[in-house]
Amino acid sequence: MEDAPRPAPGFDAVGIAKELLRTIRAGALATLERSGGFPFASLVTVATDYDGSPLLLMSRLSAHTQNLEQDQRASILLAQRGKGDPLAHPRLTVMGRTARTDQDHVRRRFLARHPKAQLYAGFADFSFWRLEIASAHLNGGFARAMDLTADQIRTETAGAEELAAAEASAVEHMNADHREALALYAEKLAGAPPGEWRATGLDPEGIDLAAGDRTARVAFDRRVAGPGQLRSVLKEMADRARALPQRT
Repeated sequence: MEDAPRPAPGFDAVGIAKELLRTIRAGALATLERSGGFPFASLVTVATDYDGSPLLLMSRLSAHTQNLEQDQRASILLAQRGKGDPLAHPRLTVMGRTARTDQDHVRRRFLARHPKAQLYAGFADFSFWRLEIASAHLNGGFARAMDLTADQIRTETAGAEELAAAEASAVEHMNADHREALALYAEKLAGAPPGEWRATGLDPEGIDLAAGDRTARVAFDRRVAGPGQLRSVLKEMADRARALPQRT
């Protein structure tokens, strides 16, 4: 039996995995069917917690929620879409155990990514769930597959408690007073098309952006632990983006 091909040189598996984790808005949730134990796949919308853990909003009337109430094990496939062969685009499978959560920041982060969910997020049968990452598998195409540990794709949050406490106000401030800068981040630094870009979340490693159904992620060039560092990094990013030439 031949050995599996090694990942191509320069393949940044961790970087690609984190990009998919933070930018893909919907994925295939696989649970274990409660009566027979067969894999059960369904489509769900996804956001991420401060540390990158997937967040879900689900109704207890849904089959996948009832499955999770019996067995917490699950996986989520996050796939990048594009032209041509679907298998040529990267995709990430995240595995772990799920649990309900009523933390305020989970609700805020999910609804910032999916504003229309506000219409039903308060219904009695809906609740927020968090997937605690156990491991992941990235497939970026031929010779670009790799198993990843939870520590490799999670964002380290220890020591960044001040940033977490300031995240909500920082996001609100950026959306109210710095929309031009957000557009620069998305269009110049992330290569996204023009749009009404807004911030949906911040963490020690980067800023998450959205414009309608489009998303973008801009990684910081260094770890940010508090509001003062955040202001410096965001200003430097805006200056760098303004210095880049216009795309033709």
